[in-house]
Amino acid sequence: MVHVLAAVAWPYANGPRHIGHVSGFGVPSDVFSRYMRMAGHDVLMVSGSDEHGTAIQVKADSEGLTARQTADKYHAQIVADLQGLGLSYDLYTRTTTPNHYAVVQEIFTALHENGYVVAKTQMGAISPSTGRTLPDRFIEGTCPICGYDNARGDQCDKCGNQLDPADLIDPKSKMNGETPEFVETEHFFLDLPKLAPMLTQWLDSREDWRPNVLKFSHNLLENIRERAITRDLDWGVPVPLDGWRDAPMKRIYVWFDAVIGYLSASVEWAKRSGDPEAWRRFWNSEEARSYYFMGKDNIVFHSVIWPGILLGANGQGELGGEVRDALGELQLPTEVVSSEFMTMKGSKVSSSRGASIFVGQFLDEFGPDALRYYIAVAGPENQDTDFTWDEFVRRINFELANEWGNLVNRSISMAHKNVGAIPAAGDLTDDDRALLDQCTAAFDVVGDHIAARRFKAGISEAMRIVGLANKYLSDQEPWKLKDDVARRDTVLHVALQVVSDCNTLLTPYLPHSAQKVFEALGNDGVWAAQPQIVDVTDGELTYPTLQGDYTAQQATWAPRPIVAGTPLAKPSPLFAKLDEKLGETGPSWAPIA
Repeated sequence: MVHVLAAVAWPYANGPRHIGHVSGFGVPSDVFSRYMRMAGHDVLMVSGSDEHGTAIQVKADSEGLTARQTADKYHAQIVADLQGLGLSYDLYTRTTTPNHYAVVQEIFTALHENGYVVAKTQMGAISPSTGRTLPDRFIEGTCPICGYDNARGDQCDKCGNQLDPADLIDPKSKMNGETPEFVETEHFFLDLPKLAPMLTQWLDSREDWRPNVLKFSHNLLENIRERAITRDLDWGVPVPLDGWRDAPMKRIYVWFDAVIGYLSASVEWAKRSGDPEAWRRFWNSEEARSYYFMGKDNIVFHSVIWPGILLGANGQGELGGEVRDALGELQLPTEVVSSEFMTMKGSKVSSSRGASIFVGQFLDEFGPDALRYYIAVAGPENQDTDFTWDEFVRRINFELANEWGNLVNRSISMAHKNVGAIPAAGDLTDDDRALLDQCTAAFDVVGDHIAARRFKAGISEAMRIVGLANKYLSDQEPWKLKDDVARRDTVLHVALQVVSDCNTLLTPYLPHSAQKVFEALGNDGVWAAQPQIVDVTDGELTYPTLQGDYTAQQATWAPRPIVAGTPLAKPSPLFAKLDEKLGETGPSWAPIA
């Protein structure tokens, strides 16, 4: 058994989530976590809503709310979306909790005492019309390094280099198009150059990472520089130093506190589990493994800056330093698992860019497993992928419904009609054994793919076995074996065994329908556990979280022999076929222009 941390990117609480978000951080992390639990490992899957920064205040102003009210509103909405999608968090929390503030301040203090936090002045961007600080990501312009004309104030998505808003050529505010003013202000900076040698050595050892992650990371290291970790703002974590702690307009920068959320969420989970030290087995143990899931726009924060923070807190940079007892030596990421972008007609699926399909609306009309399947087989795992409604309809109708749904329905229907239960198997033929052997072998193949974060390859292999099973039924024609009941029952038994095993193979991808198939095969209880919305309290703050008891589920990563004589009821269709016109028009809430 391995202790596995699944650290999932924190969605920003300034609006509902769209399918581009969950294609990068949501579904891949859940497929991985569900498989690792089924394989017998100790998994901790954590994340939460990222709720600080100027962008939250800007959203609050536009809706006539306070920053706290805005964070509350969208945190609750995001929790509902992720619960509906079935993302099996051990804890999904938020960054506006006393626990998070305490852990962030502990990390800041460790870095400061070890010498990796330095005070200096910089040019900060101010909105001329409001006088308010503009967040880096709300400023766009031309990258001074590669010339990309949609670079953001914190980094360029094309060349991967770290930027400051003042570096941009012709900078503009994304909120109203005005040119920001730049004023001198004092802030604390993370001294990344003092951590660069250890970061380079560590990155050079990451040979099995996805190429896009390594490329972005090495590009950043070539031009590494100090990075501000405080901001002129009244909404965020206070700076835990005399002279700064009570300053009304100095807060820890949102990017810095958000990445620490993986640790703070783990600490919160441990406290709520009844064992406050339980987080240490995922963070302090050298044998533990940690996988960080996100879209490619978050690579540099997790592959360079977050490891830099951890190295500094551990005292492992050029300046040395001490490990604080409250933290222990913190382990660096095993892998940063980054997906590319889900696009629509070539544009990134992003509400800020005016192209979005929201998760809540999608789930209401099509259910969670249709979206999970599409992301798994056609999502942006290794390259940008364009979402189209006609491709979605084709995938659901011809693969999910016609292949998998049809195999389940006709196998159980024939057994129910002819026997009323799972029939007993007689002597097996070579064809029977060949199918069963291929299905058994798929556990290693699919499992290895998922463990290596090759999710598309994993579900493709599972669906290949589904295709073989459908061909087997068509070739054996059990409906024509009325005069050979023993053979008919053997064929149906083999088909049902493969249905059961394919259901296991598909459980990490399609947990909702997997529960239905489990029950349709005459079983009782929880096969694939789902997250629950649980209201909790921290200090004076009460808020919804996602939690789940996944240890009690019956799903394990191994063939599960079916039991002859188990009663079977008439099954209901597993997946409804979609109207093909949907591919031409899109739904009313996301019509094709």
